[in-house]
This record gives sequence, C-alpha cells and structure tokens, in this order.
Amino acid sequence: MKTKKTIFITGSTRGIGKAIAFKFARHNYTVILHGSKKTAESAETFKEITKYSKAARIVYFDVSQSQKVRLGCQEILKHHERIDVLVNNAGIKNDRTLLKMTYRQWDQVLKTNLYGPFLVTKHILPNMIKQNSGRIINIASVIGIIGNFGQSNYAASKAGLIGFTKSLAKETAKYNITVNAICPGLVNTDFLKHLGPQYKEMMLERIPLRRMATTDEIADLVYFLASHKSRYLTGEIINISGGWV
Repeated sequence: MKTKKTIFITGSTRGIGKAIAFKFARHNYTVILHGSKKTAESAETFKEITKYSKAARIVYFDVSQSQKVRLGCQEILKHHERIDVLVNNAGIKNDRTLLKMTYRQWDQVLKTNLYGPFLVTKHILPNMIKQNSGRIINIASVIGIIGNFGQSNYAASKAGLIGFTKSLAKETAKYNITVNAICPGLVNTDFLKHLGPQYKEMMLERIPLRRMATTDEIADLVYFLASHKSRYLTGEIINISGGWV
C-alpha cells in the first residue's frame, strides 16, 4: 500500500495557505495546519479540513520566535515521522514609506516573512535529509522582484526569501530535496481588503489578464511543485501574476 504523504503549511488557516491545505487534503495528504494563535476562524478551518484529511493536525506558534518555532516543530515531528512537503506561507505586511517606518515595523515584517522560513526549514529539513526526499516551497511575491511604493520592508523580506530559496536548493539537491519559490501578484484575499476600489482598478490595469489570481490558482501551482512531475525543478522562482511581471 502506498504511504500517505504529509504536508506542513505555515499560515494555513486562511487565504492562500488555506487553499493549499484543502488542495492537498483532497488529494489524500495528511495536512498539518499552522496559525500564529487560535481563533474561531482557525478552529473552523481545522474542522473543515478533517472532512478530507482525517489525521489532520493544527499547531499554533509565532514563526518569528525561534524558541516557539523549535517547540512547535518538535511537537509536529513527535507525531509525524515524515514531512514530505513544507510550504513556508506565513507572512505579514506593515506598509509605510521609509521615512515614516519605525524600526519595529521593519523588524516585524522581516522576522515573520524571512526569519520565519529560515527557522521552520532549519527544524524540518533534518527529517527530509534523513528520508532522502522532500519538497520545500516558499511563497514569495512579485514585490520581492519589482518593489513597490511604501513596501520596502515587505519587498526586502520577499527578495530575501528568493535568495534563500536559490541558495538552499543548491545545498539540498544531493539529498533529493527540491526547493522552489512562487511569486504571486495580486491575489483575491483579505490581505488586500484595505485597498480602495480606485487603487484596485489601477493595479488591475497593470495586469494583462485584467484580474486577480484566485487562491485556488496559487494552490494548483504549489501542488504541481510538490508532485513527481516537478522532480527536475529546483532553485526556480516562478511568477504567477497574470503577466504583470
């Protein structure tokens, strides 16, 4: 009987992470959800996911805190011998122009979006090396490539994640572990709820396909990168932006 695979997705109780979780749950993966803290929304997501992934688990910890990441990953590995796919999706924004940005606003975004993937991967990677296989997929952003007004912290964090991806791919290839990053453009999530209709329209005019991506479209690409069909892809940075970048 074929061994059931396990996926761990950070930031997976809503938005893109939630869509990824459901995509894999429907394809017979054991899904480990993650959130920074327990909420009614996270509890509902977990309840829904167990309809498809009976052995699903949810963990809560702040990816920017090294000690909490260590304990959270230890808890996961205590119950799951294998982690076949790791998706580093947890991320935040705190937009300000540089002159108005505080050190704390800079630091929070970098710690969550860049230090977080480093810390989580550092604890999960040894198990992948031991099993001589694995897929690591980092959710970056086109903003890490082109930059954006008022997002120097976010752009720096995602550009760093792109560099992290390329470097780690070279280190892990000998263990049959691939590492790739996805750079979404505008995605229809709560992440964009603060944008006014005029600004959204202006942004859509930059996109040749004239629409935002759906979370399911991002999940489809993640699923491909986790599959056997992507076995010769590593160190790749894939834009999914409707032609914007």
